[in-house]
Amino acid sequence: MTEKLLELQKSLPSRVYGNNNRYLQIIQSYYPTLKITARGNELKATGPEDVLMDFEAKIEYLIMHFDKYQSLSENQLERILTSSAEERNRMMSDSVGEKVLVYGVNGHLIKAQTPNQQRIVEAVEKSDMVFAVGPAGTGKTYTAVALAVRALKNKQVKRIILTRPAVEAGENLGFLPGDLKEKLDPYLQPLYDALLDMIPHEKLAMYIESGVIQIAPLAFMRGRTLDNAFVILDEAQNTTEAQMKMFLTRMGRSAKFVITGDFTQIDLPKNQRSGLVQALKILKNIEDIAIVKLDDKDVIRHKLVKRIIQEYRQFESDKLHPDQREDLSQI
Repeated sequence: MTEKLLELQKSLPSRVYGNNNRYLQIIQSYYPTLKITARGNELKATGPEDVLMDFEAKIEYLIMHFDKYQSLSENQLERILTSSAEERNRMMSDSVGEKVLVYGVNGHLIKAQTPNQQRIVEAVEKSDMVFAVGPAGTGKTYTAVALAVRALKNKQVKRIILTRPAVEAGENLGFLPGDLKEKLDPYLQPLYDALLDMIPHEKLAMYIESGVIQIAPLAFMRGRTLDNAFVILDEAQNTTEAQMKMFLTRMGRSAKFVITGDFTQIDLPKNQRSGLVQALKILKNIEDIAIVKLDDKDVIRHKLVKRIIQEYRQFESDKLHPDQREDLSQI
């Protein structure tokens, strides 16, 4: 048995240990073969030498994380504890969190929070069309909306267009009360929610009234040419092949297109193919089109979301058209 003593800066213990030692308990759960004790700014661990080396490397990274970002969430802690040395080196080299995308409502600073979110930022800066695919809670749409708002504020585009395919996830929109707009507004609410974090309510209402920001079902895009716009297609896994081709060919001059989707949440009938899967297969070798893949390590919602995603992953292929299961494995 070997002993390792780590000394934390005086300001760090309460933040590393968490409220009521919650983070310390999580750290201990990942190292059951170690005896970990904390006294003040001293963290002592006793156990097998190889496990201690891994423990020391991750705690040192944890301290570096604090130095860089001055914050730590439970999800970020678990991401660090499950990371490989290569992933930690990459996370430190990526400029995650350093660049503010948007100064949101009430002074909220909106930044990329994970390396893959940062890759979305970099991809959008370099490419006019970006596919961002990954499970729920990884910030795909939120990051894309932040980039759209930034582009509008910087006068890089004249309008923002947010759209979703109106595929009903087990519900029937026809039975909802109200006119078409009232039926669709709840379905498009996640896009409104992201915008409300970044633009004051009165200003957002003015933008929507004037058409500077448009939020509409995908069917409303047919026949249009989208110039000087930042366009986001959300929930793209629920497009048919024909819908996806229609959308991608709407791209006009000085436009940015971001397409987000999650293969584990396909709500199409089983006899229909996902347009997102087909598009990624067909377009993956086009140099000016970027594809960013996110995974459960990018989940920034409640920690249970990551575990739910892991459990559901084994069923994801059942939601694909049989001919597309092999296509997905090649993307």
